[in-house]
Amino acid sequence: MKYSRILLKLSGESLSGEREYGIDYKILDDYASQVIEVVKMGCEVAVVLGGGNIFRGLQGVKSGFDRVKGDQMGMLATVINSIALESSISRLGGKAKVFTSIRMEPFGELYDRDKVTTALKSGTICILSGGTGNPFFTTDTAAALRAVETGAEVLLKGTRVDGVFSDDPEKVPDALRYTSVTFGEVIDKRLKVMDLTAFTMCRENNLPIVVFNMNKKGNLVRLLKGEEIGTLISN
Repeated sequence: MKYSRILLKLSGESLSGEREYGIDYKILDDYASQVIEVVKMGCEVAVVLGGGNIFRGLQGVKSGFDRVKGDQMGMLATVINSIALESSISRLGGKAKVFTSIRMEPFGELYDRDKVTTALKSGTICILSGGTGNPFFTTDTAAALRAVETGAEVLLKGTRVDGVFSDDPEKVPDALRYTSVTFGEVIDKRLKVMDLTAFTMCRENNLPIVVFNMNKKGNLVRLLKGEEIGTLISN
């Protein structure tokens, strides 16, 4: 297997499927089954979910919310998604646990790096919710931070497109997909991967990123088996 411990970042919007908001439970179960499968292969998996399918802090600001309050609402949205994923994993026979960045029992246990790494070693899928617990930081940044903290070998960013492209592939059909690219090239070419804070954290800690299409069933398994799936970003 290519990686023994990963952090999987999933956007909240991907959970809504064809809907404008909310959770598409078919997609949720598909994600859960893919994660369970790679854990059975021996991979340790932590997951960070966004909350954009329920509430986005920046959109709230545009509607008149205070930025701090808007971001706090976004953090709560990630907890809702995390509880939903935990429930789906458990129902499908996997073992999962929600950790929250701020104290929120009984919805989840307060995040502690050592407790998370211990749980990962036991085969528990650790769902790390609430972002960083602070406003002004995205869930991409939370994913990068948690990946570095927990010793993940790679940050896998599951999206609805097949990797990193020269342009938006949903708007430009003949956009070029990169199979691999360096952190420096991403900056030079102004490629859209994740926010700059998250990207810089990965670069400075030599944490590779793989952007891939999580909505193609089996992609996660194939990626971990060593197939060339998505786009690898590294130093």
